[in-house]
Amino acid sequence: MLSTGILRRAAQEALDHLKTQPDVEEVEVFVASNGSLFARISYTSHIPSNGLEEPKSLESYGIGVRATFKRPDGVYTGFGAEPSDISLEGARHALQKARHSAVRDPDFVSLPKPPGGVRRKPARYHDPAVMRITDGELVRAGWMPLEGALEVFESSEELLLAAESPERLRDLGLIFGGDVTMLQEQIAVCSTHFPHVQTDESTVVLVFTTAMVESKDAKGTGFWAGSHLKGLSADAGRQAARNAIASIGGVRVPTGRYRVVLGRQAVMDILNLILLPGLTLDTLYAGASPFQGAFTQQVASPLLNIYDDASLPGLAGSKGITCEGLPTGRVDLIKQGRFVGALSNYYTTQRILHDPKAKEKLGVDPARFLEAIAPRNGFRFLRGGGRQFDSPPGVFGTNIIVEGADPCSHEELLRRVGNGLYIGRIWYTYPINGMAAADFTSTVIGDSFLIENGHPGKPIRANALRIDDNAKRLLNNILAVGDDARASLMWAGDSIVYTPEVAVSDLHVQEIAGYMESVYPTGQPPM
Repeated sequence: MLSTGILRRAAQEALDHLKTQPDVEEVEVFVASNGSLFARISYTSHIPSNGLEEPKSLESYGIGVRATFKRPDGVYTGFGAEPSDISLEGARHALQKARHSAVRDPDFVSLPKPPGGVRRKPARYHDPAVMRITDGELVRAGWMPLEGALEVFESSEELLLAAESPERLRDLGLIFGGDVTMLQEQIAVCSTHFPHVQTDESTVVLVFTTAMVESKDAKGTGFWAGSHLKGLSADAGRQAARNAIASIGGVRVPTGRYRVVLGRQAVMDILNLILLPGLTLDTLYAGASPFQGAFTQQVASPLLNIYDDASLPGLAGSKGITCEGLPTGRVDLIKQGRFVGALSNYYTTQRILHDPKAKEKLGVDPARFLEAIAPRNGFRFLRGGGRQFDSPPGVFGTNIIVEGADPCSHEELLRRVGNGLYIGRIWYTYPINGMAAADFTSTVIGDSFLIENGHPGKPIRANALRIDDNAKRLLNNILAVGDDARASLMWAGDSIVYTPEVAVSDLHVQEIAGYMESVYPTGQPPM
């Protein structure tokens, strides 16, 4: 990893040189150094395994340049990047690529300019211990969730009863997998409008785990996210193992509409993949949001609040500045059920303000709601995590927080549902009929059970039930929001959803894979 001091000097040198080029109108320099560390967990009780596989790290650094160029027929904008070279020569190569890729963009207003009177909040909030972690410490961190899972497996009376003796416990097919991921992020950014280089350091620690009792067709999951090594423990492994054991003996659920409690991972998946894209200003500008023209209107139950805030210290997704050099801060998205704000970067905010159809797209004049569309979410995140130098800023969430206006306990959520379903983990969540329609489908794969008279009942069989409904309808069918928000996350991403469980009054599910029961009576093909 390069130090922020090295990044700062490289950015300043590049800016001082590039802004003197005769055809350059405006220029922005972004220098980044990223590290991604992974400890893969792969344990099987009945097949020889190492338990921890592939502790490894990836490092990348480089320089990205955005520039506008004066040409006879107008101003052109372009972006270029150079990997593994942040010298002045690397900056020249990046500028040349930006020059070759430049296009005339009628929506372009300017590169980001400093907001008046707004200052960054968190300054030093990363964990130096993550930045300097050793190979041995990474391996130790990877073993922690596995040790937690084995502790639960070995002490489970239900598993011991099923195995008939401790010596035969392994014959149940106990599987535990996942990974511990650590992101090390350092950036420096400056421009024609930000002549003094700004730097930022951030660290993210993520744990994803899945446990299985293969012979019983049972699966469970666990998650943890933080910005510091302190707090990392075996709990995600214990959680996954307990959930897998609780899933033994899963039953099928007939097609129909049910009162449902959505677990944290299920809420995260629907929010991240179906709803959050519609709460970004670029989607609204394109006319593709489920909330088109609904700014300030009621779009959800009054019980629901959703906001994004990268400036909160201690949360996994916190950043001091955006990848455009602008201060981060809170963006209210849904407040007491009303659509009150949208995630944005500088380019998108400026073009909506100059769009003659903006009022039609939003439902209000954006000039009256500048705070609600302020560019606090211009980041260069890519799949796998990190603030990457080879991409211009997109629009991304950071700490996405779900809260209830009148939160209640887990037990109260079950009581309010009465008889219905608890859906804990889903996957293959995707929109159908286009993003704006908000129709979606998703498969229930674990951590789920029947709710009977307000109490947990039999587990629901994995991969035998599919959600088939509309996300906007779901928002308006909220019965209650839980009081225990925890991190839930997509794999190796910088956007973290902090959400409680959420109860809804009406959700359509469809029974699937029934043919497996007749072909394979146990529900599983023979090994």
